[in-house]
Amino acid sequence: MKKNLNLEKADIKAFLGPGSRFEGTLSFDEMVRLDGSFVGEINSSDTLVIGETARVEGNISVGALIISGTFKGNIQATTLVDLRAPARVEGQIYSPVLKMEDNVVFNGQIVMESPPGSDTVGNE
Repeated sequence: MKKNLNLEKADIKAFLGPGSRFEGTLSFDEMVRLDGSFVGEINSSDTLVIGETARVEGNISVGALIISGTFKGNIQATTLVDLRAPARVEGQIYSPVLKMEDNVVFNGQIVMESPPGSDTVGNE
């Protein structure tokens, strides 16, 4: 299943705005956008958007992740991680697909693996 990652406001089902702070565990089933401060764990099979003003720290396990803000921690994405300027990311990324724009700052490790059950290069 290929998702269209053009972000339309109508597609976003929850929003943590600039100036807001949240600590804990966030789970969701549809696209969520964070523009505030979040510390904790995030779990979803859908898309998480971390906006330019966001500061997020913790562990993320999602379908797709788009980051333009600041993130520190571990990321597990089943389809895609998209790092968009002016993102600042520190930690480990596990994803079959990684996109990174110019002027993104990334310090950490990237592990790119195909989703289970798909054909992978080198497996004969």
